[in-house]
Amino acid sequence: MNRAPSQRSLDVSRLPSYKFGHHSLMWWGTLGMIAIEGTVFALVIMSYFYLRSHSSAWPMSVLPPDLLWGTVNTLVMVASAVPNHLAKKAAEAHDARGVRLWVSVALAFGVVFLGVRVLEFATLNVRWDSSAYGSVVWTLLGFHTAHLATDVADTVVLAVLFFTGPITGKRFVDVSENAMYWYFVVWVWLPIYFTIYWGARAW
Repeated sequence: MNRAPSQRSLDVSRLPSYKFGHHSLMWWGTLGMIAIEGTVFALVIMSYFYLRSHSSAWPMSVLPPDLLWGTVNTLVMVASAVPNHLAKKAAEAHDARGVRLWVSVALAFGVVFLGVRVLEFATLNVRWDSSAYGSVVWTLLGFHTAHLATDVADTVVLAVLFFTGPITGKRFVDVSENAMYWYFVVWVWLPIYFTIYWGARAW
């Protein structure tokens, strides 16, 4: 004869309502988004080199992009991984004060990057509709800018929530997953930088 489970055995009130890392559905959702977007970036980069291999002149009747602002942005982007990593660590330690500090610093890096990105677009030396070269370069830079702007907006929301409260455990998870996506935005920029700025100079 089966015995009914006790009231105590059915009590799940003490179980955590959130988890970090691969135990979280948000982590898997973020990873899936990274996989999809990473594939799109890879396809656009492949398109760049496909067009380059079928062109007698590359870039087409224009000078390569100026190196200054793209290189500055690369340095800013790589440096931004440090406060981003510290924000993630603070979130996973449930350190609200640390999260407020490092999310604010990471946000400042993002704003600087967006400002320099405007200068990048101005020094590409080509219009988006002037040639296949111009289209693929603007697509790559524009697509990455959209990802960056989206993550900066997410970081603004998280910063506001941590400064105004209330702060729940799930908010710490949000910061951790936002940091994971920022890693993606940072590291995907490196092949894009070399494609745009050196793909027009190599060979």
